[in-house]
Parts: sequence; C-alpha cells; structure tokens
Amino acid sequence: MVERLLVGGDDFGGLVERLAESVAAGAREAGCVEAAVVGVHRRGVVIAERLGAILRSRHELPVLFGSVDITLYRDDLRAVGPQPILHRTELPFAVDGAWVVLVDDVLYTGRTARAALSAILDFGRPAKVELAVLVDRGRRELPIQPDHAALVVRTRREEFVEVRVREIDGVDDVRLLSDVGMDA
Repeated sequence: MVERLLVGGDDFGGLVERLAESVAAGAREAGCVEAAVVGVHRRGVVIAERLGAILRSRHELPVLFGSVDITLYRDDLRAVGPQPILHRTELPFAVDGAWVVLVDDVLYTGRTARAALSAILDFGRPAKVELAVLVDRGRRELPIQPDHAALVVRTRREEFVEVRVREIDGVDDVRLLSDVGMDA
C-alpha cells in the first residue's frame, strides 16, 4: 500500500474552517437564522461537531446538532455482513422546515449521501438540505454534488482517500492511499 499525506494535522483545522466559511456564506445568502448540522456516522459526526462550533463562535449562527446512521439505508447492506454495526440516529429538533447541513468526511460515489438523505427524510421534510464534505474525491455513481467542499482531490478508482480525526483515530489528517505506485 502506497500512501501520501495530503493534509497534515497543522493544516487540518484550516479545512474545517474553510468548510465553515462556505456554509456560513450559504446561510447568509439563504437568509438562514438557524442551521441544523447533521453528521453522518462516524467521522462525519466529528467534523459536524467541529463545524457547528465554528459556526456558533465565529459566525454567530445558532446551530442545532444531529447525527444520522445510514447502515439500514445502504444499497449494499447484504455486502456489509450479517450483523452490521449500528449507531444511533439522533435528530433532536423538528426536521420539518429546517435548513439542514448534511456533513460527511469524504464524498465519492454519492451513495452514502443518498442514504443519509433518505434517513433524514424519514424524520420530516426540511426546507432545504445542503451537503458539506471535508473532501470531494470525484467519481460519482449518482448525480449528487456537494454544496460545500473544503478540499477537492481527483482520484483514480484504485485510490482511496482516508480522513482521520483525533477523536476516533488519535490524529487529524487526510491521506491518499493506493495499491499501485503514485507515479502511474
């Protein structure tokens, strides 16, 4: 496995700040007075928490926080195994009429975002849902695009973008992993 560091710990916070700037600008443009920031389990929840803190403190935007588990909404659930690990979906606010910012670490095929959107819609009908991702690696299989992306990395199919966060992994970084040489 060949790996290349794209963003180290010192610059990782800047990515989240860039994402917050974009979301805050979108909120101002939409006339939003309160954002419901919803993270996709697992690393999307951590990024959503950090994003929400920045939106509250630096942009004075009131933020509701939630999390969503997409496991049972996956279109490949059979491939996950007989006993998938489930996390709790928590949306402790009225989804109906809310301005929701769906947050994930990496956007790739669009299937996770589709599943997360389906999970949110089971709780109500938001006024608007925007997708915010730390890394957009391209190569969609579904017609889903982020409204906010802190980093865009064009990848090959055999490459993988890994986001690590200190709350789960002990370190903040973004790495590009490949089974083949990076010079190809």
